[in-house]
Amino acid sequence: MTSRALNKLSAAQVKAAAPGKYSDGGGLWLHKRDDGGAQWFLRVTVHGRRREMGLGALRDVSLKDAREAATEWRAVARQGKDPIKERERRRREAQRADHTLGMVAAEAFEARKAQLKGDGKAGRWFSPLELHVLPKLGQVPIEELDQRDVKDTLAPIWHNKADTARKALNRLGIVIRHGAAMGLDVDVQVTEKAKALLGKSRHTPKHVPAMDWRDVPAFYQSLNEGTITHLALRLLILTATRSSEVRFCHLDEIDGYVWTIPAPRMKAGKEHRVPLSEEAQAVVAQASAFERDGFLFPNVREGVISDATMSRFMERRGLEARPHGFRSSFRTWCAEETDMPREVAETALAHVVGGSVERAYRRTDYLEQRRELMEQWAKHVASSRN
Repeated sequence: MTSRALNKLSAAQVKAAAPGKYSDGGGLWLHKRDDGGAQWFLRVTVHGRRREMGLGALRDVSLKDAREAATEWRAVARQGKDPIKERERRRREAQRADHTLGMVAAEAFEARKAQLKGDGKAGRWFSPLELHVLPKLGQVPIEELDQRDVKDTLAPIWHNKADTARKALNRLGIVIRHGAAMGLDVDVQVTEKAKALLGKSRHTPKHVPAMDWRDVPAFYQSLNEGTITHLALRLLILTATRSSEVRFCHLDEIDGYVWTIPAPRMKAGKEHRVPLSEEAQAVVAQASAFERDGFLFPNVREGVISDATMSRFMERRGLEARPHGFRSSFRTWCAEETDMPREVAETALAHVVGGSVERAYRRTDYLEQRRELMEQWAKHVASSRN
């Protein structure tokens, strides 16, 4: 391979050497340049081919360190391996270890926060990954992740928690694509392959139980104690909005008969104007007595009432219906009891109506038509009240 003599140089010789190349033996050389720079390199022969491998600059690598590195890479060459290729392989492995699925998932989440409601603070975007994927696969280098890993991880919930599994697979796909954007060697089709292995879900979707619109007036009348929960449920019913939109209702958002819900609090991420009926305005006025920091429905200690407050109330009443179901009650009433156009009823629920081109040309949110519709709904809802 090279000369058998080792350790020819001394530290003093290395320091004082003029420009040129100096052998320390065993293939280890020091190259001093005319510009004052100097570096170590190792010459070895592998499969009859001479290879020259840099070991670092003299200012960074001492004579002792250079000899230790040379010993390590000579041993690799004796095994018939190219030390340069082996070093690159080890470097790639180290990089893969740094880019675990958990690390890339955290980076992907951080990059998407601006697109998520409340910057993702509620945790709903990340939780499917955090609860069902990362506990098993979080430490796996993302470049080594394959469809069998994903299939084995999601199989336990694929049929009995289909919606959660679907969300977890969707989020994982986003993380994989983020890894590809980082320049990592990932399989961007891994989630589709896993889905093929998992097969079709046997889960039958269950809709949120809704109260028949004919029964809503009696329930509304029973909410007569003037408590925060009763008033929140009344406003929820009268406005056909979502629970979170009511719970975080702030006085600054209400101007006369219009309640403007900011885009970050809307599911679709778009500002939504809600026309308040006279009945709804009366509920807002009554709830103002409980206002804290501008929020109409504060919790006992801090913040606003929880997501479960209204649901638990209805459970204790022995009702199958849930708060979100009042949106369905309202929509069915619209279809069966009014002649209001479909797009007006759908806009009242803050649903996206029509294609992108149609929406680009339609510059109205039907506020006045919806105001009339919500007055009719309020009269129906309050019709059984004394």
